[in-house]
Amino acid sequence: MAGHDSPISLNPGAGGTLAKQVVQGETGHWPVPEGTVLGSAFSRAAAYMLDTMFVMGILLIVTSLLGGAGGNILRAYDLNLLQSGGKGTVLFFVDWFLILAGNFLYHRHTGLRMSRSLGQSWFGLAVVREDGKQLESADWDRRALRKLVYVLPLVGPLFFGIRDLLRIKQRHTHQSSIDLAVASIVAEADSLPPASRQHIH
Repeated sequence: MAGHDSPISLNPGAGGTLAKQVVQGETGHWPVPEGTVLGSAFSRAAAYMLDTMFVMGILLIVTSLLGGAGGNILRAYDLNLLQSGGKGTVLFFVDWFLILAGNFLYHRHTGLRMSRSLGQSWFGLAVVREDGKQLESADWDRRALRKLVYVLPLVGPLFFGIRDLLRIKQRHTHQSSIDLAVASIVAEADSLPPASRQHIH
């Protein structure tokens, strides 16, 4: 094809793969380390489901042991408990406090210690900054706090959850609204360069 420009040739001055140059053209920058494979919407959703099952399982065991069958965490989804008044109403709000606090603390501390949750670890994912560096404590606070909307009955998974899954699938960076707010990405841990994997456990 001498004398002709290849339609898929790389721009020598831009550097990197064709896919990377396409992203650079769309956004003006692409700080993610070369070769990074971003987490899919399916793996991220499945990881979150595992995390939720783990947190709710622990809360169910603890509240069942302390409060018996009538005082377990699943009563938080019983509106009759809220409307019963007195101790029932108090128990309803206590249950929801435990659910929100448990989810916040779980996602915050697993993130701080492992740079990912247990569910994300199971699927080989990790959370890093857009440039591959480690998130700071304040970043994990913001991620954990924003994730609480997914816990809300009905509107959490059916609105916020589906909305973010669609955004992950549509964006070339595979970022949810939470990722954009914190400037983070969720990537396959093994695809990150060694320097970006040192803090991942």
